[in-house]
Amino acid sequence: MSPETLTIILSAIGVVLTLATSLFAAGAWMVRRIDDRIDAVDEKLSTRIDAVDEKLSTRIDAVDEKLSTRIDAIATDVTDLKIAVARLEGPPRHLLTSRR
Repeated sequence: MSPETLTIILSAIGVVLTLATSLFAAGAWMVRRIDDRIDAVDEKLSTRIDAVDEKLSTRIDAVDEKLSTRIDAIATDVTDLKIAVARLEGPPRHLLTSRR
C-alpha cells in the first residue's frame, strides 16, 4: 500500500469516527433535553392534579356531610311518623267479643 492510500483510509476512518461521535453526542443531548422537559411537564401536571384532587375531595366531603345530615333527619321523621301511625291505629280490634 502506498502512503497516499493509507492516508486516505485513515482519514476516512477519522471522519467516520468523528461523525459517529457527533451523532451520539447530539442524540444524548436531545434525550437529556426531552427528559428535562418531560420532568417539568410531569411536575406541573402533578401539581395541578393534586390541586384538583384536593378541591374535589373537599366538595365531596361537603356533599357527603350534607347528605348524611338530611338522611338522619329523614330517618328521625320516619320514626316519628311510625309512632304517630301506631298511636292512631291503637291495638287491633277484635270483631268478635266474648261476654260472660
